[in-house]
Amino acid sequence: MYHTIYHSPLGEIAITANDDGITALAFQQGAAPIQFAQNSTQSDKQFSEVTQQLTEYFAGQRTQFDLALAPQGTPFQQTVWQALTEIPFGKTVSYGWLAKSINNEKAVRAVGTANGANPIALIIPCHRVIGANKKLTGYAGGLALKAKLLMHEQADFKP
Repeated sequence: MYHTIYHSPLGEIAITANDDGITALAFQQGAAPIQFAQNSTQSDKQFSEVTQQLTEYFAGQRTQFDLALAPQGTPFQQTVWQALTEIPFGKTVSYGWLAKSINNEKAVRAVGTANGANPIALIIPCHRVIGANKKLTGYAGGLALKAKLLMHEQADFKP
């Protein structure tokens, strides 16, 4: 297991990975900062590609990430997280839309719970899921951060 801290324009981002890919990414000032495991090794080299892509994203030069991901979760969570990766940069969707996209439109609450359990913020873009009324809903990094990310992407939402 490896870890690093990336200094973004929106605050420190902690990233962890194993040999299969990124396992977690979180804004450290949010409600769910990453606590590094004792057996985790600090490694900037291991994260050169992800930090490059994050730099490009924050500079407005990247709209899609191309990285190996290895989030740990249930099969249902994995399905929801995969669907999140298909939401384009600058677009927002509702929880209902997300449930329909995985062919389980009655699972809106479960989709919301899986969205909230997403371990790889930003790269698996859970911040692009908002209420059906276009208003912001929960985000582990806080609603202010979610709004900043959506403004960066010039997405349509109501603050």
